[in-house]
Amino acid sequence: MSRFLLFIFSCLVIPFSASAGEQEVSHIKAELVRAFPELKSAIVKPSPVSGMYEVEHDSKIFYATSDGKYLFMGDVMDLRSQSNLTETRRAAIRTRLLNEVGEENMIVIGPDKPQRTLTVFTDVDCGYCAKFHLDVPALNKQGVKVRYLFFPRAGLNSESYRRAVAVWCADDRAKAIGIAKAGGKLNMKTCANPVESHFQLGQRLDIGGTPSIFLDNGKVLPGYIPAPRLLGMLGIKG
Repeated sequence: MSRFLLFIFSCLVIPFSASAGEQEVSHIKAELVRAFPELKSAIVKPSPVSGMYEVEHDSKIFYATSDGKYLFMGDVMDLRSQSNLTETRRAAIRTRLLNEVGEENMIVIGPDKPQRTLTVFTDVDCGYCAKFHLDVPALNKQGVKVRYLFFPRAGLNSESYRRAVAVWCADDRAKAIGIAKAGGKLNMKTCANPVESHFQLGQRLDIGGTPSIFLDNGKVLPGYIPAPRLLGMLGIKG
């Protein structure tokens, strides 16, 4: 890692108008909303860098100058600790958003007192999701709990969405999700379900494909990872 860089700006610098004021947070938020109305719900607070404020929106982190003049998109690196401060914040946000769902609104498979927990966005018609599901018993055996959220890649007006709803509405959800992933026939029942809210959360978390595996420390692993390798990443000897 280069010791000559404090910021890695991955996108762009966006100027917007400045005004004087003692309450910098309120001023910055007002300027953000004026320039980008969709940031009305953003949280603005001091960042670890003097003269810069952190802007949190959904699972994203931006930075604004204290004078309300510039908005930055990129990562802040602590050169002394060689750590990515922005990614640490993103991980904490991901963990919070996932835990806010509540396990009663997930399909949970695994021990009651796990060593580690994985939260997985899955599509019932995804081949690699089916492959991951075959690994779940091995993960459970090593003390890993798997929490499923639905992310029908074809959208909310798709057969995958309807099959996800049928899984949720089944008497035995854990059994039904296995049948669905194996391409089996489901009883296409409907009921009150969290599938749409799962999908919307996945969009907030920038899910690009399935399976998307979130560790209990907020780190995200896109795509299928074989159980032995995944256990190693979790610090568990298989």
